[in-house]
Amino acid sequence: MPSALVVPRPIVLIGLMGVGKTCIGQRLAERLDLPFVDSDIEIEAAAGCTVEDIFAIYGEPAFRDVERRVIARLLSGPVQVVATGGGAFMDAETRRLVKERAISIWLRVELDILVARVGRRQNRPLLKKGDPRAVLSRLMAERDPHYATADMVVDGNREPPEATVGRVIAGLTAHLAAARPAATGALS
Repeated sequence: MPSALVVPRPIVLIGLMGVGKTCIGQRLAERLDLPFVDSDIEIEAAAGCTVEDIFAIYGEPAFRDVERRVIARLLSGPVQVVATGGGAFMDAETRRLVKERAISIWLRVELDILVARVGRRQNRPLLKKGDPRAVLSRLMAERDPHYATADMVVDGNREPPEATVGRVIAGLTAHLAAARPAATGALS
């Protein structure tokens, strides 16, 4: 059932691989009656090959360049829910664009849960460089300070996706209500 919440800007989901950005994003978009887009799928369409192949053939810097351009395009489009790759928000230009044009939501999950989730898929380029737990732990240490600058933080640990979506919508409702008086006051 769609929510009555009116969202004025794109919603960008950020967080490490395995936190559920695509799963939560699809459900959130449905509840808000908005389009959903996964930036990795858009990157693959733009590049004509998989994210894994881009990493293997051209390297991470080339991938990040394509990712930056694709996300900028997505944020110039209609209001929609955008799931980004785990490293997208590490790019200063992407972070600036998200802050200017979108509402950012950090989906945060405990390390043990991430390790269990990412073990189900073998197509994560950054996890091919060592022990997944060690890699995820290092990525958390590096990325969490950037993720923490998001507009909202939602923990989605050991609960069904619908519960996390409900908490995202409650957080969005509060976030938009808090922003409304400031915007109204600026017009006076």
